Amino acid sequence: MLVLVGISFTAGLFCIAIGAWPVFGFFGLDVALVWFAFRQNYRDARAFEEIHVSIEEVVLRKVSSRGEVQLYRFNPAWVRIEVTRIEDEGVTGLRLRSHGRAVAVGEFLNPADREDFSRALGSAFASARRGGPAAGSA
Repeated sequence: MLVLVGISFTAGLFCIAIGAWPVFGFFGLDVALVWFAFRQNYRDARAFEEIHVSIEEVVLRKVSSRGEVQLYRFNPAWVRIEVTRIEDEGVTGLRLRSHGRAVAVGEFLNPADREDFSRALGSAFASARRGGPAAGSA
């Protein structure tokens, strides 16, 4: 941000020197918009999801950037992973579905990571259904 402020201030001073003084304010506006975008990005990065798979249940805990917690519980015998794929992009969406209820997971992941996550989660579900040691938290 300091580099951006320095560049904008220097360019603004140059504009003042050549008589284009109204432009100086727009350089400040650009810096303010970039600062706001960074601040919003850091705030959104605090959101996370936890999935715990056991023989008895699957627990999905979604925590928003504001700290609001949503808790979803599923029976591992009935929960399914619903994968949405687009040929050129890969996996574009993942949902846990059970008894007519669906919850999106991994929305912040890129397509390659969603693919890996869906495989790991499927493996954990299969292990829980067999009654073996589950994968734990994902």
